[in-house]
Amino acid sequence: MNATLAHYANYSIYSAIVVLTLSMLAYAAYLARAVPARAGDRERVLVGAGGVASQSASPVGAGSTSAGSSSATDPGDDEGASAGEPAAYGQKMGRIAGNFAWLGTLLLGAAVVLRGLSVQRAPFGNLFEFVSAASLAVMLAFCLWSQRRDLRWLGVFVVTPVLLLLLLATQVLYTQAAALMPALQSYWLTIHVTVAIISVGIFTLAGIVTALYLVMDHYERRGAELPRWARLLPRAADLERTSYSMHIVAFPLWTFTVMAGAIWARQAWASYWNWDPKEVWSFVIWVVYAAYLHARATTGITRQKAAWIALAGLTCIVVNYTIVNVYFVGQHSYSGL
Repeated sequence: MNATLAHYANYSIYSAIVVLTLSMLAYAAYLARAVPARAGDRERVLVGAGGVASQSASPVGAGSTSAGSSSATDPGDDEGASAGEPAAYGQKMGRIAGNFAWLGTLLLGAAVVLRGLSVQRAPFGNLFEFVSAASLAVMLAFCLWSQRRDLRWLGVFVVTPVLLLLLLATQVLYTQAAALMPALQSYWLTIHVTVAIISVGIFTLAGIVTALYLVMDHYERRGAELPRWARLLPRAADLERTSYSMHIVAFPLWTFTVMAGAIWARQAWASYWNWDPKEVWSFVIWVVYAAYLHARATTGITRQKAAWIALAGLTCIVVNYTIVNVYFVGQHSYSGL
């Protein structure tokens, strides 16, 4: 083990935490300041000087329309003259937040790579390494997605849970870099865990968008006034479609994860299935998300009920990688705690 590289990996992850904290604060300032100050101005935010906003036509790009037209004001409004300044400040904070998000992602990527180089293996050998890599997957997916769409409205809701995960990893789950135990010394570690990390990252993003859909749907169905922070978010229907699209991508990846795990188990323990707690919970996650996709495609089941099933799936993932990994004794007891 290269102790120097391991120390650099720790420095990188702590630096990422600092930078992502700045990103979170800037994204929060963006949501707070990039809209007019008067309540009930959602339509004015969505409609710019050039015409009607394209939010319904662009589910994940709606934040761009909102942000780009937030300075539009009613000439007869005595607050209109002052609304442009906070909106411009909000736009500036949004750009700063995005730059910090990219920098934090790069630092987190450096931490994961350096951790792997320090032990000369894939950095997936314990729970600390898995959470670090999963956090990187979430941030990388968000940043790459942001290159195609204006997702500043989503930033604070992504960066905040990632920060909490990294704090949990560094303060509670941290494990010294070390060689793998014999059962993990297989090329299936890279295949199985890499796909699991990617699928968990997409499931996490999908769960965040699903939660936002339920919030927006709550306000829209009741015709209630939106909180100021929610006026830049897309319509509920657009959020729901975006969430569904991400679940469609993540579900086959998780299916492959379960199948690859079974193949690896056959090589390591001479059996495809051993009713190990980790195996059982991985299958439970698969069943819950299959139920979500079935409910989403079934006439008579509301989108709201399907969304709650999707959030139940994300809850199962959290349970699987925290409670099961730490407190359940089995063949997958690799948390390092």
